Amino acid sequence: MTFQWTAVATFLYTEIGVILLLCVPFISPLRWQKIFMIPLWNKIANYWNKAFLTIIVLLIVLFLDAIREVKKYSTAQGTEKAANINPNAYDHIQMKLFRSQRNLYISGFSLFLWLVLRRTVTLITQLAKELGIQVAMEIQVANTNEAARKYMEENEKLQQALNEKGKCENEQALEEHNKKLRKETEKLKAELKKTSNGNFFFNCFLFNENDLAFYASK
Repeated sequence: MTFQWTAVATFLYTEIGVILLLCVPFISPLRWQKIFMIPLWNKIANYWNKAFLTIIVLLIVLFLDAIREVKKYSTAQGTEKAANINPNAYDHIQMKLFRSQRNLYISGFSLFLWLVLRRTVTLITQLAKELGIQVAMEIQVANTNEAARKYMEENEKLQQALNEKGKCENEQALEEHNKKLRKETEKLKAELKKTSNGNFFFNCFLFNENDLAFYASK
């Protein structure tokens, strides 16, 4: 295997390992997002799109070259088989065809997994953002519920305070009314007492006049 196809095979195995690692269930998207937010990845992200397109172009070129090799050796195999001469040449063509088919599969799967890896990373990032928004909304809802509960408790306390204040005002008004009634009662008693004393003096006065008239008649 030449150097270029060794590099493509290594790249393919690396892609398979990374995709399997991304599919591990106990690593949540939020953790992957934290890993993606490492400063090293932020520096690499500036060149990510260029590197992605460059690798795609290289893989497409190698894939097309592998297709060309497969067609060439398939045609050569058919020609040698029809001629039915030189078995060593036929075996050599078979070996070349096998290698070209192997290179075709390696380059094709590398290209396919490279696109899958890009899409997987994008989906994990989007899912992590949605989960972050969901967590923030849950925290906001919990804070809102807590604030609403506090407001309801404060409202109940305020209502109780208003009710107690209303009761105190009613008690004060009732007490003032009772004081007024007491004052009026005392005033009426005083007037009644004065009236009773005046009637007593008037009766005494009438009694004295009658006595004087009786003694004068004698």
